[in-house]
Amino acid sequence: MWHRRSGDGFMRCSDGHVRWGVFGAAGVLFVLADADHGSLVMLQQRSAMAHEGGTWSCAGGAIDEGETPFEAALREASEEVGEIPAHHRLLGEYVFAPADDWTYTTVVLEVHESFGASMNFETDDVAWVPLDQVMSRPLHAGFKAAWPHLRAIIETAGADTGVSDDAR
Repeated sequence: MWHRRSGDGFMRCSDGHVRWGVFGAAGVLFVLADADHGSLVMLQQRSAMAHEGGTWSCAGGAIDEGETPFEAALREASEEVGEIPAHHRLLGEYVFAPADDWTYTTVVLEVHESFGASMNFETDDVAWVPLDQVMSRPLHAGFKAAWPHLRAIIETAGADTGVSDDAR
């Protein structure tokens, strides 16, 4: 059952836009190495009950008072797509800061096993998608704007390990 949390709510940001998350928001982009397709990312299809319903994005939501963006991202993802595998590796973060008083932090985590399902009313579907196919889906506007930065984090992490995406 859903219950209101301290960060839930829309706010008018200093740039004039109304955004979800009184203390900002955060989400997780999960990455899985696949021998046949290179890196796959988990995308969540937002339900009609969520802002920009029907679009695809990463799991995430409002940061609660006293939470770090990393903590909020993991909590929100586990609420929306299920228990996060215990073994994961932080690849990086991208912070979208369109206003002085609001940010959206996307945490990029590599996992070593496929997981994910619709856990509540916010999620219609979950899919593991090859990097080259992400832009072919109807994306949430914020995620679409962040995608080039997120993809660069994934590709750089693959380059740093000395293993190409194709060889993973």
